[in-house]
Amino acid sequence: MRFPPSILDEIRARLPVSAVVGRRVKLQKAGREWKGLSPFNAEKTPSFFVNDQKGFYHDFSSGRHGDIFRFLMEVEGLSFPEAVERLAAEAGVILPKVSEEAVRQEEHRKGLHEVMALAQEFFRSRLAGREGAKARTYLEGRDLGPSVQEAFGLGYAPADRHALRDHLAGKNVPLDAIIEAGLLIAGDDIPVPYDRFRDRVMFPIADARGRIIAFGGRALEKDVPAKYLNSPDTPLFHKGEVLYNHHLARKPAHDRGTVIAVEGYVDVIGMTRAGFPNVVAPLGTALTEQQLGLLWRMADEPILCFDGDKAGRRAAYRAVDVALPHLQPGKSLRFALLPEGQDPDDLARSGGSRAVSEVLDRALPLVDLLWARETEERALDTPERRAALERDLREKLNAVKDESLRRHYRAEIDSRLSTLMPAPARGGYRERGRPDGRRGRNGAPEDRRREPLRASPGLARSPLFARAAASSTISPREALIVAVLSHRPELLPAHADLLAEIDFEHADTRELARAALDAFASGEDDPTTFRSALERAGAGPAMERIERAVRPGDRRCLSADAPVSDVAGVLRQAMTLHRRALTLHNELRAAERALAEDDSEANLAWIRDLRLQLSALDGMEADKDRIGGN
Repeated sequence: MRFPPSILDEIRARLPVSAVVGRRVKLQKAGREWKGLSPFNAEKTPSFFVNDQKGFYHDFSSGRHGDIFRFLMEVEGLSFPEAVERLAAEAGVILPKVSEEAVRQEEHRKGLHEVMALAQEFFRSRLAGREGAKARTYLEGRDLGPSVQEAFGLGYAPADRHALRDHLAGKNVPLDAIIEAGLLIAGDDIPVPYDRFRDRVMFPIADARGRIIAFGGRALEKDVPAKYLNSPDTPLFHKGEVLYNHHLARKPAHDRGTVIAVEGYVDVIGMTRAGFPNVVAPLGTALTEQQLGLLWRMADEPILCFDGDKAGRRAAYRAVDVALPHLQPGKSLRFALLPEGQDPDDLARSGGSRAVSEVLDRALPLVDLLWARETEERALDTPERRAALERDLREKLNAVKDESLRRHYRAEIDSRLSTLMPAPARGGYRERGRPDGRRGRNGAPEDRRREPLRASPGLARSPLFARAAASSTISPREALIVAVLSHRPELLPAHADLLAEIDFEHADTRELARAALDAFASGEDDPTTFRSALERAGAGPAMERIERAVRPGDRRCLSADAPVSDVAGVLRQAMTLHRRALTLHNELRAAERALAEDDSEANLAWIRDLRLQLSALDGMEADKDRIGGN
């Protein structure tokens, strides 16, 4: 056999179909698949689809279907050996030489698969027999009854040291093959090899094609050295390259668009019984690069759902480090954090599918786990400590190899770091409540009156200061936000907290926003008395200038007869645009810092893109239809 199936499987695992096909066909993402125009027929509407999870392409216009090898054969006219050799070179897979030895090795692997299948039959028969009574009691206590035992092929390894060895010998299986399959413990210092698994519930581990390649055994006695015991590495099995339940989870993962990774065998079974068959587990180890690659072949954003204890959190944090160098646009991880002391099986049994769904729906993106890990139990009360956090995060982000993705991560982290900085001592309303924690009427934050910063008389007479003050204009968006809330105090209960957090750029909008919040905290809610309170606070002149800065199309919102629901909609849009603009400006500052450090075309393109987005944002605001707009 020139190309053993194991070699072909390895090439397929390393090269997604979309990557190979995408060199010939312009593909676009379409849900969980890719689509494009047929390379075999002239067409205007895409009928050619690629599915990385299933590992094939299908052309509806011609009926052609196949994998990456078939594709090269059909579009380039290569022979099968030529296609395999080319793709193997791309994937970095060394092909075996054509030899009788290669044929013998593949036949030998086939023989080991047969040994493992015989071992599973033995374990299952013992679970069903008299010897398996204790194991059945344990499984039923975990709510794993006969139907579950049948579906997952569970079995029982008797306590006898030679039960499996003698059974397989009776089937004419050579002793060397039993040892090589990892079923016996043998060595120079062990005169008589004996069964590796004894008095354990057995969980068969299959490869992606469903063939048994290893076992995991759960001890039934408490005083054994290892509660869970896996097969050792063998020609069939390498623990860090396999996911438990992979063969059964592939189709449900494709159908649902996601895959869930939990920690153990019983967690997989419990989640499946709760209605989540798209679930797999690493085999008692931290998630490896190879296992991460398998997860990404099943879904773009796998969800890691680990135990709700310190060990589970550490496993999630380790997965962050494994994933960072391999992240790509559109490919990441999410993390579902369980309540303290619970594992997925506990949650599924106690709360059912609804409880599991609620936890999965709250799954956090990878950047949140990275931030949580670097900031938890870490004092950030001095510039030096915050600078250390920034340094550590930047070092972590250097692991992200994709340049565009690394830029976006840096911008996100820079935005979060900016929230740790002390509020500037200026007229803005930045503090969430008084230092003593008291709040005003209606639960609004209460703030001590602060005098706005003023220029000294000498500076005020300076031509430079005069020119700067004269050129300072009020953003129409800022003007609209504070003017609406000044005229419609009934909207403040829903927006006071957000208003207190907005970083207004102009001194007038800062002054009026602070005065409006002070009046609201004092219990003023009638429009007439509210406006009088603003004037008593000295904000009257600022209010007049702000109202003049409101766009003509928006001034209808300041009328008392404008429907409050319409005004509220305009206000929500203005605040949304303002938050988006602030985010873009933060990212622009990060991009400018990156350009200063690395004068590259990529960083320059990043800045251009952000400026275009800001320009588009301004255009969106200017063109948006308003109440009574013209």
